[in-house]
Amino acid sequence: MKYSRVMVTGGAGFIGSNFVRHILTHYPQVFVLNVDLLTYAGSLENLKDLPADALYQFVQADICDQESMTELIRAYNVDAIVHFAAESHVDRSILGPSAFINTNILGTFSLLEAARAVWLTEKKLAAENVRFHHISTDEVFGSLEPGQPAFKETTPYSPNSPYAASKASSDHLVRAYNHTYGMPVTLTNCSNNYGPYQFPEKLIPLMILNALEGKPLPVYGDGMQIRDWLYVEDHCEAIWKVLHDGKVGESYNVGGNNQPPNIEIVDAICTLLDELRPESAFRPHQSLKKYVTDRPGHDRRYAMDISLIERELGWRPKYDLKQGLRKTVEWYLANPDWINAIRHQKQYDEWVSQNYSKRGDK
Repeated sequence: MKYSRVMVTGGAGFIGSNFVRHILTHYPQVFVLNVDLLTYAGSLENLKDLPADALYQFVQADICDQESMTELIRAYNVDAIVHFAAESHVDRSILGPSAFINTNILGTFSLLEAARAVWLTEKKLAAENVRFHHISTDEVFGSLEPGQPAFKETTPYSPNSPYAASKASSDHLVRAYNHTYGMPVTLTNCSNNYGPYQFPEKLIPLMILNALEGKPLPVYGDGMQIRDWLYVEDHCEAIWKVLHDGKVGESYNVGGNNQPPNIEIVDAICTLLDELRPESAFRPHQSLKKYVTDRPGHDRRYAMDISLIERELGWRPKYDLKQGLRKTVEWYLANPDWINAIRHQKQYDEWVSQNYSKRGDK
């Protein structure tokens, strides 16, 4: 195993916790240092089922605290950093962009400086034996018109939301540290993730949980926005592959090759719930759909060209959308305790009220 002491930032969040679980399940000889501030979307509930004998340590800390990050990298002899920690919801970035600037840009800068201090200045480990892997998004590329080709790694950046702009900025910082200081980095730009442990502010878990309670299913605009949907387990495998086999300084697009309009996602979830919860008083669940005012500046279409990672690293997604959605809905139905714990967070109720209560019918 090339890297044996992996620091995961944001490892109590949705993708991060799935990645921690992926490592500890498939590579039990690897030590994982999980660093998370435990803001609203990060929860120890996401980590309750980790293997009992895992080589694992959780530390609650802020990536913006450069001194703490430096000490953690040094004390735990970290040889790889996988950087998930980020504010990640477009709607939240529209309502309050400052947190996105602080965490996504300044936090990434702090982490890069900490890694540079330990790896490149103190030379605790040889540069060829360490790696900084940065997780980014397809939203940095902007929006596609109908018929335009899918995003490639070489597509010029054109972010349209404060969230996307903050992630684009962090991407540029990571590349600059590679070019200027020789920091060994890789990047992945992923499409929309879905799967277990996703905080229910995002489309798929929000639709599942609202439908189960007979609440309206808010569909933005005409519901014809198109995203590429990536099952989180596939994403975790791609990250591990890039971390170990990717070229230093290279970026790789990671997508699921699933690009239906959002309204089709909502309809598919309703159909699955009709099947899996035949006793529900809210069947047919499609009757709960409610078209609401669209998000300001809502990007219309994303699509990812993943030919580079397929060709160079041999990775491709295992799950199509039908398989992944079924696994996702079944997981939420099988984990009511997790749902209840998340639902009772004050921050969740405040967010739903803030984002949807004033969003009128279309």
